Amino acid sequence: MPSPIHLRRRHVMLAASAAMLPLPVWAGGDVGVVETTEGKAWAAGSPARDLVAQAAVFLGDEVGTGPESRLAMMLAGTTRILMGPQTTLTIDQYTAEAGGELVLGDGALLFDRDEGAPKTPVQLSTAFGLIAVRGTRFFAGPSNGKFGVFVERGEVRLSGGGVEVALLPGFGSDIAEPGQAPSAPARWKQARIDAAMALVGA
Repeated sequence: MPSPIHLRRRHVMLAASAAMLPLPVWAGGDVGVVETTEGKAWAAGSPARDLVAQAAVFLGDEVGTGPESRLAMMLAGTTRILMGPQTTLTIDQYTAEAGGELVLGDGALLFDRDEGAPKTPVQLSTAFGLIAVRGTRFFAGPSNGKFGVFVERGEVRLSGGGVEVALLPGFGSDIAEPGQAPSAPARWKQARIDAAMALVGA
C-alpha cells in the first residue's frame, strides 16, 4: 500500500487559493441554516445576532459558540457542520456548485459533506495550517494537546510549514504549533476518535 504522505511546497496551495474566482451567493445571500443549538450561539455578522434552530447564516458571518455550547448547521443544502464549545467559524464563501472557503478561528468542528454532493473544492483555513477538502467527513480541532485532523470518510490534504500530507480514512495528523509541519499520517486509536467526536457532539 503506498504511503499516504505527499510532500509539496505550501506556496502551491496558497497560489491556488489566490487564483479562485469569487463564488456566487447561494439563496440570495444566505448560505445555510442552523439545525440545532445547545447553550449559547451567535453570528458576528451584519447584523450581529443570536442563533437558534432554523436561523439563517450568511456569507461573511463569523459563527460562534460559548462554553459548554454546540451548534449544528447545514451549508448550501449539502454540508453539515458540527461546532464544539468555544468555536468560531467564518463563512467566507460557500455554494453547492463551486465549493467554498471557511476559516476556523478557535475550537473544533466536524465537516460532513453529503456523499452525493458535487465534489467541489472547499478550503478550511486555520492558524495551524490549510485543509483542502473534496467530499468528505473529517474532524479538525484540539486533540491530545495539539491541533489534530482526522478523516473518517474521503480524503483531505493538510498543509503547514511548507509540507503537505494526504489523509485517508482512519488516518489523522497533528500540528503542534502554528507554522510547524504536520506529522506523518497515523491511524488514530478508537478512544481518541471517540473523544474528538464527543467534543463536537457527533
